[in-house]
Amino acid sequence: MGTTHREPLAGRVIAITGAAGGIGRGIAQAILEADGDMALLDLPGSRLDEAASALGGGARVTTATADVTDAASLDRAFGEIVERTGRLDGLVNNAGVVRLGPADAMTAADIDLEMAVNVKGVLLTAQAAARRFGAHGGAIVNIASNAGKVGYPNMAGYNASKAAVINLTRSLSLEWAARNINVNAVCPGGVATDMLKSVADFIAGGDAEKSEEMMGAMVPQQLGRHILPVEVGRVVAFLLSDAAQIIRGQSITIDGGDTPY
Repeated sequence: MGTTHREPLAGRVIAITGAAGGIGRGIAQAILEADGDMALLDLPGSRLDEAASALGGGARVTTATADVTDAASLDRAFGEIVERTGRLDGLVNNAGVVRLGPADAMTAADIDLEMAVNVKGVLLTAQAAARRFGAHGGAIVNIASNAGKVGYPNMAGYNASKAAVINLTRSLSLEWAARNINVNAVCPGGVATDMLKSVADFIAGGDAEKSEEMMGAMVPQQLGRHILPVEVGRVVAFLLSDAAQIIRGQSITIDGGDTPY
């Protein structure tokens, strides 16, 4: 007797913050591959409509604007999402910012912004999503970074904020397991995005040729090429699925082998 094959996220609705570009768009692509529906969230004025169109639009992709540092904005956005789709099953906390420069030149505004978006934003968004999961529970994947494990020069605030995300992931996993909410994180490195290019440009000091050299130097050595955003997305899609129920509170390095733990 034959069985009907179902893709791992079929029938599920996944919200993705910072979804207008970069890793966020790659995650959205991977969720579509896994047959999931999605809600793309980003700031007003971002390229949300462009991202939705690139993914094929239609009933499987909806959009909502939200500021992840504003609880009221998030509550409104998630209310809109559930009203349109009828449910919410997962969240990918992808929104993030980086401010580059030596630690002794960091301003209070720089560190406040990185902590507000990268840490407070993760918690506020997780809270807003968890309230909408309902009795069936859900899955949350936070996008941390290998910077939160090993650290990099000229990124002290970013390093610290991503280390906080790793610890927050563990805390939420422990507290929300009884509500059938599974929380994990991934720690990418060397992903071909505009953010990585901004790091190369900073190191190069405006020299375009040197910036290209720096981009080449940020290729994972074992992999021999940059990681693609959709490759990060495929790991995320797995962690959102039932197959990942035994993986809990983990921050999984996906950097092509550069980070040893």
